[in-house]
Amino acid sequence: MEKVTLGRTGITVNRNGFGALPIQRVTGEDATTILRKAYDQGIRFFDSARWYSDSEEKLGNALSDVRKDIYIATKTGSTTVEGFWKDLETSLHNLQTDYIDIYQFHNPSFCPKPGDGTGLYEAMLEAKTQGKIHFIGLTNHRLPVAIEACESGLYDTIQFPFSYLADQKDIDLVNKCKENNIGFICMKALSGGLINRSDAAYAYLAQFDNVLPIWGIQKESELDEFISYQTKAPKLTKEIQELIEHDRKELAGDFCRGCGYCMPCPKGIQINQCARMSLMLRRAPAASWLNEHWQAEMKKIEECLNCGKCMQHCPYHLNTPELLKKNYEDYKTFLK
Repeated sequence: MEKVTLGRTGITVNRNGFGALPIQRVTGEDATTILRKAYDQGIRFFDSARWYSDSEEKLGNALSDVRKDIYIATKTGSTTVEGFWKDLETSLHNLQTDYIDIYQFHNPSFCPKPGDGTGLYEAMLEAKTQGKIHFIGLTNHRLPVAIEACESGLYDTIQFPFSYLADQKDIDLVNKCKENNIGFICMKALSGGLINRSDAAYAYLAQFDNVLPIWGIQKESELDEFISYQTKAPKLTKEIQELIEHDRKELAGDFCRGCGYCMPCPKGIQINQCARMSLMLRRAPAASWLNEHWQAEMKKIEECLNCGKCMQHCPYHLNTPELLKKNYEDYKTFLK
């Protein structure tokens, strides 16, 4: 079983971290089944957030009796000190614990620092002094913010999107974290579903001994895939290398990663799926995207206000209204 150490935290776990965003979409009973199986099969790192509706509660219900044997990371998206403390107390209550191993700022538009006027980093330090958190982390989709956090010396871990679709600047961030002894937690290892071979994703990331992927798991069958890699890890074979090169060419340029920070849309458009529909139609069974539900969702694009709110919040600076229109036109050709 391959292990990863998260930098100066000393937290050492197997290469499968559990991303608990998707379990908000399943019943409490199903979530408990999946989470207990993950634990029973050796997964020890679980990542959640206040923004993930009831994800923390499901984690607490399923794993509170083995709390001392696992590591929990969660996040606050609050931009005020008052909100920070409210989020922290809610997380502790929901997770049924008196401490959080890694408490993370959730995708802030800036890098919180002491003396910046927000009081957020000072609140982190106070929470650590009180023993309510052990380590301070930051998650982001903006490369400049992640680099600033890495260079600041203020953060024990950084969580950032990383997959075999990453470019050299992303790889440089991974290496910089290693040089600075900062733990690197990898989200979006399957690029929001665009990467459809988990063995290829796993084999690529295994080249980086400081990277801990947190796989977003919603189904027991998905969990089984990653568990199988603990005893027989995929290798970066010639076939997988060729697949990676093919995907890099196909997915080059501007494409929606499905992060969802552009939402909600004032017209109810499900932007994080509709703006990448062309790719999903070609990389997943098309029939599931051509049913009446998705036809209705795509038709909402006709009501786009071009208000630009989605563009303002896109960490990748995409022209989202234009992407939506292009995807809708392509979608209509599939319906024919």
